Amino acid sequence: MGQLALAAKITHVPSMYLSELPGQHQGCRQAAIDGHKEIGRRCRELGVDTIVVFDTHWLVNSGYHVNCAPEFEGVYTSNELPHFIKNLPYAYPGNPALGQLLADAASKAGVHTRAHDATTLALEYGTLVPMRYMNADQHFKVVSVSAMCTVHNLADSARLGMAMRQAVEEQYDGKVAFLASGSLSHRFAQNGVAEQYLHKVWSPFLESFDHEVVAMWQRGDWKTFCAMLPEYAEKCHGEGFMHDTAMLLGALGWDEYQGKAEVVTPYFGSSGTGQINVVLPV
Repeated sequence: MGQLALAAKITHVPSMYLSELPGQHQGCRQAAIDGHKEIGRRCRELGVDTIVVFDTHWLVNSGYHVNCAPEFEGVYTSNELPHFIKNLPYAYPGNPALGQLLADAASKAGVHTRAHDATTLALEYGTLVPMRYMNADQHFKVVSVSAMCTVHNLADSARLGMAMRQAVEEQYDGKVAFLASGSLSHRFAQNGVAEQYLHKVWSPFLESFDHEVVAMWQRGDWKTFCAMLPEYAEKCHGEGFMHDTAMLLGALGWDEYQGKAEVVTPYFGSSGTGQINVVLPV
């Protein structure tokens, strides 16, 4: 039946959009943009029809949710960083049938999940930023999954990812990519000194620990990483409490996964946070 063709952990820093615009920061995130374009190229090469984004900018306080409207179109300004992302136009086709399938499968696995197709629910920038560079020509359909989960268990997010992959493989006629859209450490620079940290991580501790995590991924030491993920997410300020990462690893087999991460965009600091683009072999 269907196939999970590509899996990746990706950045969505708003300075990528700022990097496009004339001014002192033009070109500052070209490596991250190029990494997104490369992931998009690979998706095309693999025959992916839909990109499913686990979005750490979609905050939910109850249950899990899938935004699978038939189409997405609008003009977006970030309420968090309106001086970085403003008046960003977007238009992408959705995939209501796949979204419903994914939500049903997660619910059947014991993780209550709702699909929203007849909705005015907009996309968040954890989805909009990567789609801008991977999907500028609307080649891929888009489904977004809530991954800033405020009162949820990481184990449930892993089960959700596992159930969603199983649904794709057993019930979907097509090829899908899963993207975990979120940072590593996510301690924003203190107000008043943010400009000094545009290209830096907040502390040497966070940066060093992020590098050790990336090394674990490259070695394929997922048993160690999965065991420490809850504490890493808490003590290193993981974005969205790292539910996107738990979802992705659940889809790949959690601590039984044996793949070795391929770094597409090397680790970099952004406004105090630690960022990367990596592909995880399926």
